[in-house]
Amino acid sequence: MKKRLITFILIPFLLFYALPAGAAEKEERKWQDETIYFLMVDRFNNGDTKNDFKVDTKDPKAYHGGDFQGITDKLDYIKDMGFTAIWLTPVFDNAEKGYHGYWITDFYKTEEHFGSMEDFKKLVKEAHKKDIKVILDFVVNHTAPGHPWLEDPAKKDWFHPRQDIVNWNSQEELENNWLYGLPDFATENPEVKKYLLDAAKWWITETDVDGYRLDTVRHVPVDFWTDFSKEVKSVKKDFYLIGEVWSNDPNYIAEYDKAGIDGFVDYPLNEHLRTAFAKPDQTLDWLFTVSERNEAIYEDPYLMGTFMDNHDTPRFTRDAVANNQHPGTRWKLALTYLYTAPGIPIVYYGSEIALNGGEDPDNRRQMDFRADKDLIDYITKLGELRGQLPSLTRGNFEKLFEENGMAVYKRGYEDETSVIAINNTSKTQNIKLTAEHLEGGKELRGLLSDDLARSGDNEYTLTLEREDAEIYVLADKTGLNIRYLSVMGSIYAAFFIFIFLIWKKAKRKNSET
Repeated sequence: MKKRLITFILIPFLLFYALPAGAAEKEERKWQDETIYFLMVDRFNNGDTKNDFKVDTKDPKAYHGGDFQGITDKLDYIKDMGFTAIWLTPVFDNAEKGYHGYWITDFYKTEEHFGSMEDFKKLVKEAHKKDIKVILDFVVNHTAPGHPWLEDPAKKDWFHPRQDIVNWNSQEELENNWLYGLPDFATENPEVKKYLLDAAKWWITETDVDGYRLDTVRHVPVDFWTDFSKEVKSVKKDFYLIGEVWSNDPNYIAEYDKAGIDGFVDYPLNEHLRTAFAKPDQTLDWLFTVSERNEAIYEDPYLMGTFMDNHDTPRFTRDAVANNQHPGTRWKLALTYLYTAPGIPIVYYGSEIALNGGEDPDNRRQMDFRADKDLIDYITKLGELRGQLPSLTRGNFEKLFEENGMAVYKRGYEDETSVIAINNTSKTQNIKLTAEHLEGGKELRGLLSDDLARSGDNEYTLTLEREDAEIYVLADKTGLNIRYLSVMGSIYAAFFIFIFLIWKKAKRKNSET
Protein backbone atom coordinates (compact mmCIF):
# COMPACT_ATOMS: atom_id res chain seq x y z
CA MET A 1 0.00 0.00 0.00
CA LYS A 2 2.89 2.34 0.72
CA LYS A 3 4.11 2.08 -2.90
CA ARG A 4 0.62 2.81 -4.23
CA LEU A 5 0.31 5.83 -1.96
CA ILE A 6 3.62 7.27 -3.20
CA THR A 7 2.57 6.72 -6.81
CA PHE A 8 -0.67 8.67 -6.33
CA ILE A 9 1.16 11.51 -4.63
CA LEU A 10 3.78 11.75 -7.40
CA ILE A 11 1.31 11.80 -10.32
CA PRO A 12 0.38 15.50 -9.99
CA PHE A 13 4.03 16.52 -9.92
CA LEU A 14 4.87 14.39 -12.94
CA LEU A 15 2.03 15.97 -14.87
CA PHE A 16 3.06 19.44 -13.78
CA TYR A 17 6.58 19.07 -15.17
CA ALA A 18 5.59 17.16 -18.30
CA LEU A 19 5.90 18.80 -21.70
CA PRO A 20 2.96 21.10 -22.47
CA ALA A 21 -0.12 19.60 -24.08
CA GLY A 22 0.18 22.06 -26.96
CA ALA A 23 3.54 20.68 -28.13
CA ALA A 24 3.62 19.63 -31.77
CA GLU A 25 2.61 16.04 -32.36
CA LYS A 26 5.18 13.49 -33.54
CA GLU A 27 5.54 13.48 -37.32
CA GLU A 28 7.27 11.20 -39.76
CA ARG A 29 10.99 11.12 -39.02
CA LYS A 30 13.29 13.08 -41.31
CA TRP A 31 17.08 13.20 -41.57
CA GLN A 32 17.15 16.60 -39.93
CA ASP A 33 15.63 14.95 -36.84
CA GLU A 34 18.58 12.57 -36.44
CA THR A 35 21.46 12.78 -33.96
CA ILE A 36 24.61 11.04 -35.17
CA TYR A 37 27.23 9.19 -33.15
CA PHE A 38 30.47 8.98 -35.14
CA LEU A 39 32.83 6.18 -34.24
CA MET A 40 36.09 4.78 -35.55
CA VAL A 41 35.47 1.04 -35.85
CA ASP A 42 38.94 -0.04 -34.72
CA ARG A 43 39.03 2.21 -31.66
CA PHE A 44 35.52 1.76 -30.24
CA ASN A 45 35.01 -1.69 -28.75
CA ASN A 46 36.58 -5.14 -29.15
CA GLY A 47 33.75 -7.65 -29.23
CA ASP A 48 35.47 -10.58 -30.99
CA THR A 49 39.03 -11.50 -30.02
CA LYS A 50 39.22 -14.10 -32.81
CA ASN A 51 40.08 -11.35 -35.32
CA ASP A 52 42.80 -9.81 -33.12
CA PHE A 53 45.84 -10.52 -35.28
CA LYS A 54 48.63 -7.96 -35.64
CA VAL A 55 46.94 -5.93 -32.90
CA ASP A 56 49.08 -3.61 -30.80
CA THR A 57 47.19 -1.29 -28.47
CA LYS A 58 50.43 0.53 -27.57
CA ASP A 59 51.02 1.60 -31.17
CA PRO A 60 48.68 4.51 -32.09
CA LYS A 61 49.06 3.63 -35.79
CA ALA A 62 48.28 -0.08 -35.47
CA TYR A 63 45.02 -2.00 -35.16
CA HIS A 64 43.62 -1.98 -31.61
CA GLY A 65 40.93 -4.65 -31.95
CA GLY A 66 37.65 -2.77 -32.40
CA ASP A 67 35.18 -4.61 -34.63
CA PHE A 68 31.59 -5.00 -35.83
CA GLN A 69 30.67 -7.25 -32.92
CA GLY A 70 31.98 -4.65 -30.49
CA ILE A 71 29.67 -2.03 -32.01
CA THR A 72 26.72 -4.43 -32.01
CA ASP A 73 27.34 -5.11 -28.32
CA LYS A 74 27.18 -1.37 -27.57
CA LEU A 75 24.10 -0.40 -29.58
CA ASP A 76 22.03 -0.04 -26.41
CA TYR A 77 24.73 2.19 -24.94
CA ILE A 78 24.49 4.42 -28.03
CA LYS A 79 20.68 4.37 -28.16
CA ASP A 80 20.31 5.11 -24.45
CA MET A 81 22.20 8.37 -24.95
CA GLY A 82 19.58 9.39 -27.50
CA PHE A 83 21.55 8.86 -30.70
CA THR A 84 19.42 7.81 -33.66
CA ALA A 85 22.17 7.13 -36.22
CA ILE A 86 25.77 5.93 -36.28
CA TRP A 87 28.45 6.91 -38.76
CA LEU A 88 31.24 4.37 -39.19
CA THR A 89 34.70 4.91 -40.64
CA PRO A 90 35.23 2.78 -43.82
CA VAL A 91 34.68 -0.93 -43.29
CA PHE A 92 36.21 -2.13 -46.57
CA ASP A 93 39.29 -4.35 -46.82
CA ASN A 94 42.37 -2.21 -46.13
CA ALA A 95 46.12 -2.31 -46.59
CA GLU A 96 48.45 -3.19 -43.71
CA LYS A 97 48.03 -0.78 -40.79
CA GLY A 98 44.96 0.73 -42.41
CA TYR A 99 43.18 0.69 -39.04
CA HIS A 100 41.37 3.93 -39.95
CA GLY A 101 39.77 2.38 -43.04
CA TYR A 102 40.86 4.92 -45.67
CA TRP A 103 43.50 2.72 -47.43
CA ILE A 104 41.04 0.54 -49.33
CA THR A 105 42.26 -2.48 -51.29
CA ASP A 106 38.89 -4.10 -52.14
CA PHE A 107 35.56 -2.27 -52.29
CA TYR A 108 33.58 -5.52 -52.11
CA LYS A 109 35.07 -7.05 -48.97
CA THR A 110 35.07 -6.12 -45.30
CA GLU A 111 38.30 -5.54 -43.39
CA GLU A 112 39.18 -8.86 -41.72
CA HIS A 113 40.15 -7.14 -38.47
CA PHE A 114 36.57 -5.86 -38.19
CA GLY A 115 34.75 -9.08 -39.04
CA SER A 116 32.99 -10.75 -41.94
CA MET A 117 30.31 -9.42 -44.24
CA GLU A 118 27.79 -11.41 -42.24
CA ASP A 119 29.00 -9.70 -39.06
CA PHE A 120 28.46 -6.32 -40.70
CA LYS A 121 24.99 -7.26 -41.95
CA LYS A 122 24.13 -8.37 -38.43
CA LEU A 123 25.28 -5.00 -37.10
CA VAL A 124 23.04 -3.11 -39.54
CA LYS A 125 20.10 -5.41 -38.84
CA GLU A 126 20.44 -5.06 -35.06
CA ALA A 127 20.81 -1.29 -35.37
CA HIS A 128 17.63 -1.09 -37.42
CA LYS A 129 15.78 -3.16 -34.81
CA LYS A 130 16.68 -0.43 -32.32
CA ASP A 131 15.62 2.28 -34.77
CA ILE A 132 19.22 3.38 -35.34
CA LYS A 133 20.27 4.30 -38.88
CA VAL A 134 23.70 3.38 -40.24
CA ILE A 135 25.89 5.76 -42.26
CA LEU A 136 28.92 4.26 -43.95
CA ASP A 137 32.05 6.22 -44.85
CA PHE A 138 32.63 5.89 -48.61
CA VAL A 139 35.84 6.88 -50.44
CA VAL A 140 36.01 7.42 -54.22
CA ASN A 141 39.01 9.75 -54.52
CA HIS A 142 41.82 7.31 -53.83
CA THR A 143 42.83 3.81 -52.88
CA ALA A 144 45.52 2.18 -50.72
CA PRO A 145 49.18 3.08 -51.16
CA GLY A 146 50.95 0.52 -53.34
CA HIS A 147 47.67 -0.97 -54.56
CA PRO A 148 48.19 -3.93 -56.98
CA TRP A 149 46.06 -2.16 -59.60
CA LEU A 150 48.93 0.29 -60.08
CA GLU A 151 50.93 -2.54 -61.67
CA ASP A 152 48.00 -3.98 -63.66
CA PRO A 153 48.34 -3.09 -67.39
CA ALA A 154 44.56 -3.40 -67.78
CA LYS A 155 44.13 -0.61 -65.24
CA LYS A 156 46.92 1.73 -66.33
CA ASP A 157 44.31 4.44 -67.03
CA TRP A 158 42.55 4.04 -63.69
CA PHE A 159 44.85 6.49 -61.89
CA HIS A 160 46.18 9.97 -62.47
CA PRO A 161 49.96 10.28 -62.90
CA ARG A 162 51.79 10.45 -59.57
CA GLN A 163 52.10 14.09 -58.56
CA ASP A 164 51.58 15.32 -55.03
CA ILE A 165 49.38 18.35 -54.33
CA VAL A 166 51.57 21.43 -54.01
CA ASN A 167 49.18 24.31 -54.55
CA TRP A 168 46.17 23.71 -52.32
CA ASN A 169 44.35 26.64 -53.94
CA SER A 170 44.44 24.97 -57.35
CA GLN A 171 41.24 23.03 -58.06
CA GLU A 172 43.03 21.20 -60.86
CA GLU A 173 45.68 19.91 -58.46
CA LEU A 174 43.10 19.02 -55.82
CA GLU A 175 41.23 16.83 -58.31
CA ASN A 176 44.12 15.28 -60.26
CA ASN A 177 47.14 15.06 -57.95
CA TRP A 178 47.76 12.50 -55.23
CA LEU A 179 46.53 13.36 -51.73
CA TYR A 180 49.28 12.58 -49.21
CA GLY A 181 50.78 10.03 -51.58
CA LEU A 182 47.56 8.04 -52.09
CA PRO A 183 46.87 6.77 -55.64
CA ASP A 184 44.33 9.16 -57.17
CA PHE A 185 41.43 7.59 -59.09
CA ALA A 186 40.76 8.97 -62.57
CA THR A 187 37.04 9.23 -61.93
CA GLU A 188 36.52 10.71 -65.40
CA ASN A 189 37.43 7.24 -66.78
CA PRO A 190 34.10 5.46 -67.53
CA GLU A 191 35.47 2.15 -66.19
CA VAL A 192 36.54 3.70 -62.89
CA LYS A 193 33.28 5.57 -62.58
CA LYS A 194 31.25 2.42 -63.22
CA TYR A 195 33.29 0.43 -60.69
CA LEU A 196 32.78 2.99 -57.94
CA LEU A 197 29.08 3.57 -58.66
CA ASP A 198 28.40 -0.18 -58.82
CA ALA A 199 30.20 -0.71 -55.50
CA ALA A 200 28.25 2.11 -53.84
CA LYS A 201 24.92 0.67 -55.04
CA TRP A 202 25.95 -2.89 -54.15
CA TRP A 203 26.56 -2.02 -50.49
CA ILE A 204 23.12 -0.46 -50.20
CA THR A 205 21.42 -3.47 -51.78
CA GLU A 206 23.52 -6.02 -49.92
CA THR A 207 23.57 -4.52 -46.42
CA ASP A 208 20.67 -2.00 -46.28
CA VAL A 209 22.80 0.89 -44.97
CA ASP A 210 20.98 4.23 -44.78
CA GLY A 211 23.53 6.78 -45.92
CA TYR A 212 27.08 7.58 -46.97
CA ARG A 213 29.49 10.07 -45.54
CA LEU A 214 31.49 11.01 -48.63
CA ASP A 215 35.20 11.44 -47.99
CA THR A 216 37.42 14.05 -49.73
CA VAL A 217 34.58 15.48 -51.83
CA ARG A 218 36.51 18.48 -53.14
CA HIS A 219 39.17 16.20 -54.64
CA VAL A 220 36.63 14.74 -57.08
CA PRO A 221 34.94 16.68 -59.91
CA VAL A 222 31.43 18.01 -59.26
CA ASP A 223 29.96 16.21 -62.28
CA PHE A 224 31.01 12.84 -60.80
CA TRP A 225 29.07 13.64 -57.64
CA THR A 226 26.01 14.58 -59.69
CA ASP A 227 25.95 11.10 -61.22
CA PHE A 228 26.89 9.43 -57.93
CA SER A 229 24.02 11.11 -56.06
CA LYS A 230 21.49 10.20 -58.73
CA GLU A 231 22.59 6.55 -58.91
CA VAL A 232 22.71 5.75 -55.18
CA LYS A 233 19.41 7.48 -54.46
CA SER A 234 17.74 5.34 -57.13
CA VAL A 235 18.48 2.28 -54.99
CA LYS A 236 16.97 3.31 -51.65
CA LYS A 237 14.36 5.89 -50.79
CA ASP A 238 15.54 8.73 -48.53
CA PHE A 239 19.21 7.69 -48.74
CA TYR A 240 21.31 10.38 -47.07
CA LEU A 241 24.56 11.78 -48.45
CA ILE A 242 26.74 13.98 -46.26
CA GLY A 243 29.97 15.24 -47.80
CA GLU A 244 33.32 16.29 -46.40
CA VAL A 245 34.44 19.48 -48.12
CA TRP A 246 37.24 20.70 -45.90
CA SER A 247 36.95 24.42 -46.47
CA ASN A 248 35.95 27.48 -44.48
CA ASP A 249 34.26 29.01 -47.54
CA PRO A 250 30.53 28.13 -47.54
CA ASN A 251 30.11 29.40 -51.12
CA TYR A 252 32.74 26.90 -52.26
CA ILE A 253 31.02 24.09 -50.33
CA ALA A 254 27.65 25.05 -51.84
CA GLU A 255 28.94 24.20 -55.33
CA TYR A 256 28.76 20.54 -54.32
CA ASP A 257 25.33 21.08 -52.77
CA LYS A 258 24.06 21.53 -56.34
CA ALA A 259 25.38 18.06 -57.23
CA GLY A 260 22.74 16.34 -55.10
CA ILE A 261 24.72 15.85 -51.89
CA ASP A 262 22.22 16.48 -49.09
CA GLY A 263 24.44 18.07 -46.47
CA PHE A 264 28.05 18.65 -45.45
CA VAL A 265 30.09 18.50 -42.27
CA ASP A 266 30.02 22.20 -41.44
CA TYR A 267 33.67 23.22 -41.16
CA PRO A 268 32.98 26.98 -41.34
CA LEU A 269 30.68 26.69 -38.30
CA ASN A 270 33.10 24.37 -36.50
CA GLU A 271 35.80 27.01 -36.41
CA HIS A 272 33.48 29.43 -34.60
CA LEU A 273 32.08 26.75 -32.29
CA ARG A 274 35.51 25.83 -31.01
CA THR A 275 36.49 29.46 -30.47
CA ALA A 276 33.23 30.33 -28.72
CA PHE A 277 33.11 27.46 -26.25
CA ALA A 278 36.77 26.78 -25.46
CA LYS A 279 36.56 29.25 -22.56
CA PRO A 280 33.99 31.60 -20.97
CA ASP A 281 33.30 35.22 -21.90
CA GLN A 282 33.61 34.57 -25.63
CA THR A 283 30.94 35.99 -27.91
CA LEU A 284 28.47 33.57 -29.49
CA ASP A 285 27.37 36.11 -32.06
CA TRP A 286 29.34 34.50 -34.89
CA LEU A 287 27.28 31.33 -34.48
CA PHE A 288 24.13 33.23 -35.39
CA THR A 289 25.88 34.94 -38.30
CA VAL A 290 26.92 31.56 -39.73
CA SER A 291 23.38 30.23 -39.31
CA GLU A 292 21.93 33.18 -41.24
CA ARG A 293 24.55 32.70 -43.94
CA ASN A 294 23.77 28.97 -44.22
CA GLU A 295 20.09 29.79 -44.65
CA ALA A 296 20.94 31.98 -47.63
CA ILE A 297 23.53 29.70 -49.25
CA TYR A 298 22.49 26.06 -48.87
CA GLU A 299 19.47 24.36 -50.38
CA ASP A 300 18.60 22.79 -47.00
CA PRO A 301 20.78 24.09 -44.15
CA TYR A 302 18.96 21.82 -41.69
CA LEU A 303 20.75 18.86 -43.30
CA MET A 304 24.22 20.21 -42.51
CA GLY A 305 26.26 18.19 -40.04
CA THR A 306 27.31 20.26 -37.02
CA PHE A 307 30.25 19.04 -34.94
CA MET A 308 32.84 20.03 -32.35
CA ASP A 309 35.63 17.68 -33.42
CA ASN A 310 36.34 14.51 -35.40
CA HIS A 311 39.09 12.05 -36.34
CA ASP A 312 40.92 14.71 -38.40
CA THR A 313 41.03 17.46 -35.75
CA PRO A 314 42.36 17.66 -32.19
CA ARG A 315 39.75 16.83 -29.58
CA PHE A 316 37.70 19.76 -28.29
CA THR A 317 38.68 18.63 -24.80
CA ARG A 318 42.24 19.62 -25.71
CA ASP A 319 41.05 23.19 -26.33
CA ALA A 320 39.37 23.34 -22.93
CA VAL A 321 42.40 21.95 -21.11
CA ALA A 322 44.71 24.38 -22.92
CA ASN A 323 42.56 27.21 -21.54
CA ASN A 324 42.62 25.76 -17.99
CA GLN A 325 38.91 25.02 -18.17
CA HIS A 326 36.91 22.06 -16.87
CA PRO A 327 36.19 20.01 -20.05
CA GLY A 328 32.82 18.74 -18.81
CA THR A 329 31.45 22.26 -18.34
CA ARG A 330 32.74 23.38 -21.74
CA TRP A 331 31.25 20.31 -23.41
CA LYS A 332 27.82 20.84 -21.83
CA LEU A 333 27.51 24.38 -23.18
CA ALA A 334 28.81 23.41 -26.63
CA LEU A 335 26.51 20.41 -26.91
CA THR A 336 23.51 22.44 -25.80
CA TYR A 337 24.05 24.69 -28.79
CA LEU A 338 24.79 21.76 -31.11
CA TYR A 339 21.55 19.98 -30.14
CA THR A 340 19.29 23.02 -30.34
CA ALA A 341 20.55 24.97 -33.38
CA PRO A 342 19.78 24.13 -37.03
CA GLY A 343 21.69 21.14 -38.37
CA ILE A 344 22.29 17.50 -37.52
CA PRO A 345 24.57 17.07 -34.46
CA ILE A 346 27.50 14.73 -35.03
CA VAL A 347 29.19 13.64 -31.79
CA TYR A 348 32.56 11.91 -32.08
CA TYR A 349 32.95 8.82 -29.92
CA GLY A 350 34.53 9.60 -26.56
CA SER A 351 33.10 13.11 -26.40
CA GLU A 352 30.59 11.80 -23.86
CA ILE A 353 33.50 11.17 -21.48
CA ALA A 354 35.47 14.27 -22.56
CA LEU A 355 38.19 12.09 -24.10
CA ASN A 356 41.38 14.08 -24.71
CA GLY A 357 43.67 13.96 -27.74
CA GLY A 358 45.82 16.08 -30.00
CA GLU A 359 46.62 15.73 -33.68
CA ASP A 360 46.07 12.46 -35.56
CA PRO A 361 46.55 9.73 -34.33
CA ASP A 362 46.30 11.00 -30.72
CA ASN A 363 42.70 12.04 -31.40
CA ARG A 364 41.87 8.39 -32.12
CA ARG A 365 42.45 6.87 -28.71
CA GLN A 366 40.61 3.77 -27.56
CA MET A 367 37.19 4.33 -26.05
CA ASP A 368 36.94 3.97 -22.27
CA PHE A 369 33.57 2.84 -20.95
CA ARG A 370 34.52 3.21 -17.27
CA ALA A 371 34.35 7.00 -17.09
CA ASP A 372 32.20 9.33 -14.98
CA LYS A 373 28.55 9.42 -16.10
CA ASP A 374 27.82 13.10 -15.50
CA LEU A 375 28.37 14.20 -19.10
CA ILE A 376 26.71 11.05 -20.44
CA ASP A 377 23.60 11.87 -18.40
CA TYR A 378 23.59 15.41 -19.79
CA ILE A 379 23.86 14.18 -23.39
CA THR A 380 21.08 11.70 -22.69
CA LYS A 381 18.81 14.52 -21.51
CA LEU A 382 19.65 16.64 -24.57
CA GLY A 383 18.89 13.68 -26.83
CA GLU A 384 15.58 13.11 -25.08
CA LEU A 385 14.51 16.74 -25.55
CA ARG A 386 15.67 16.84 -29.17
CA GLY A 387 13.53 13.78 -29.82
CA GLN A 388 10.49 15.22 -28.04
CA LEU A 389 10.49 18.80 -29.38
CA PRO A 390 10.11 19.19 -33.17
CA SER A 391 10.95 22.88 -32.79
CA LEU A 392 14.55 21.90 -32.00
CA THR A 393 15.00 20.07 -35.31
CA ARG A 394 12.54 21.78 -37.66
CA GLY A 395 11.75 25.17 -36.19
CA ASN A 396 12.77 28.58 -37.43
CA PHE A 397 15.78 30.11 -35.70
CA GLU A 398 15.88 33.58 -34.18
CA LYS A 399 18.43 35.26 -31.96
CA LEU A 400 16.78 37.18 -29.10
CA PHE A 401 19.84 38.34 -27.18
CA GLU A 402 23.63 38.03 -27.22
CA GLU A 403 26.21 39.91 -25.23
CA ASN A 404 29.75 38.73 -24.51
CA GLY A 405 28.74 35.09 -24.37
CA MET A 406 25.27 35.31 -22.83
CA ALA A 407 22.89 34.20 -25.59
CA VAL A 408 19.16 33.56 -25.86
CA TYR A 409 17.48 32.29 -29.02
CA LYS A 410 14.19 30.67 -29.94
CA ARG A 411 12.96 27.95 -32.28
CA GLY A 412 9.35 27.87 -33.42
CA TYR A 413 7.51 25.07 -35.19
CA GLU A 414 3.73 25.08 -35.66
CA ASP A 415 2.29 25.77 -32.16
CA GLU A 416 5.50 24.93 -30.29
CA THR A 417 8.10 27.49 -29.18
CA SER A 418 11.39 26.61 -27.52
CA VAL A 419 13.71 29.16 -25.95
CA ILE A 420 17.35 28.29 -25.37
CA ALA A 421 19.55 30.27 -22.99
CA ILE A 422 23.31 29.72 -22.81
CA ASN A 423 25.38 31.61 -20.27
CA ASN A 424 28.91 31.30 -21.59
CA THR A 425 30.15 33.95 -19.16
CA SER A 426 31.88 33.92 -15.79
CA LYS A 427 28.99 35.70 -14.01
CA THR A 428 25.33 35.06 -13.18
CA GLN A 429 23.13 36.72 -15.81
CA ASN A 430 19.58 38.11 -15.65
CA ILE A 431 17.88 38.60 -19.00
CA LYS A 432 14.47 40.16 -19.62
CA LEU A 433 12.43 39.07 -22.63
CA THR A 434 9.51 41.26 -23.63
CA ALA A 435 6.41 40.91 -25.80
CA GLU A 436 8.66 41.87 -28.69
CA HIS A 437 10.35 38.48 -28.27
CA LEU A 438 7.60 36.20 -26.92
CA GLU A 439 3.86 36.05 -26.47
CA GLY A 440 2.88 37.35 -23.04
CA GLY A 441 0.63 35.78 -20.40
CA LYS A 442 2.43 32.44 -20.47
CA GLU A 443 5.39 30.82 -18.77
CA LEU A 444 8.77 29.46 -19.83
CA ARG A 445 9.14 25.99 -18.42
CA GLY A 446 12.77 24.85 -18.02
CA LEU A 447 13.43 21.26 -19.07
CA LEU A 448 17.06 20.78 -18.06
CA SER A 449 16.94 22.02 -14.46
CA ASP A 450 13.20 22.59 -13.87
CA ASP A 451 13.53 26.37 -13.99
CA LEU A 452 10.31 28.35 -14.37
CA ALA A 453 9.90 31.89 -15.68
CA ARG A 454 6.39 33.35 -15.63
CA SER A 455 5.50 36.52 -17.47
CA GLY A 456 4.81 39.58 -15.39
CA ASP A 457 3.74 42.74 -17.21
CA ASN A 458 4.34 40.69 -20.36
CA GLU A 459 8.01 40.24 -19.45
CA TYR A 460 9.99 37.08 -18.73
CA THR A 461 13.08 37.20 -16.52
CA LEU A 462 15.63 34.47 -17.09
CA THR A 463 18.31 33.94 -14.45
CA LEU A 464 21.24 31.70 -15.31
CA GLU A 465 24.24 30.87 -13.20
CA ARG A 466 27.68 31.24 -14.75
CA GLU A 467 28.55 28.65 -17.41
CA ASP A 468 25.07 27.15 -17.39
CA ALA A 469 22.34 26.55 -19.94
CA GLU A 470 18.60 25.92 -20.02
CA ILE A 471 16.08 24.80 -22.63
CA TYR A 472 12.64 26.29 -22.07
CA VAL A 473 9.33 25.57 -23.73
CA LEU A 474 6.63 28.23 -23.88
CA ALA A 475 3.47 27.02 -22.17
CA ASP A 476 0.22 28.19 -20.62
CA LYS A 477 0.56 29.28 -17.02
CA THR A 478 -0.03 26.27 -14.83
CA GLY A 479 -1.73 28.42 -12.17
CA LEU A 480 -4.59 29.22 -14.57
CA ASN A 481 -4.69 26.00 -16.51
CA ILE A 482 -8.29 24.80 -16.14
CA ARG A 483 -7.54 21.52 -17.85
CA TYR A 484 -4.72 20.89 -15.42
CA LEU A 485 -6.89 21.73 -12.42
CA SER A 486 -9.64 19.42 -13.68
CA VAL A 487 -7.21 16.55 -14.05
CA MET A 488 -5.78 17.24 -10.60
CA GLY A 489 -9.26 17.27 -9.12
CA SER A 490 -10.06 13.90 -10.69
CA ILE A 491 -6.80 12.41 -9.47
CA TYR A 492 -7.27 13.60 -5.90
CA ALA A 493 -10.89 12.42 -5.90
CA ALA A 494 -9.73 8.98 -7.04
CA PHE A 495 -7.00 9.08 -4.41
CA PHE A 496 -9.43 9.78 -1.54
CA ILE A 497 -11.85 7.12 -2.78
CA PHE A 498 -8.93 4.69 -2.83
CA ILE A 499 -7.97 5.62 0.76
CA PHE A 500 -11.62 5.30 1.85
CA LEU A 501 -11.91 1.79 0.35
CA ILE A 502 -8.67 0.70 2.00
CA TRP A 503 -9.89 2.08 5.34
CA LYS A 504 -13.27 0.39 4.94
CA LYS A 505 -11.64 -2.93 4.09
CA ALA A 506 -9.33 -2.69 7.11
CA LYS A 507 -12.24 -1.83 9.40
CA ARG A 508 -14.24 -4.82 8.14
CA LYS A 509 -11.28 -7.12 8.72
CA ASN A 510 -10.84 -5.84 12.30
CA SER A 511 -14.53 -6.40 13.13
CA GLU A 512 -14.35 -10.01 11.88
CA THR A 513 -11.43 -10.73 14.19
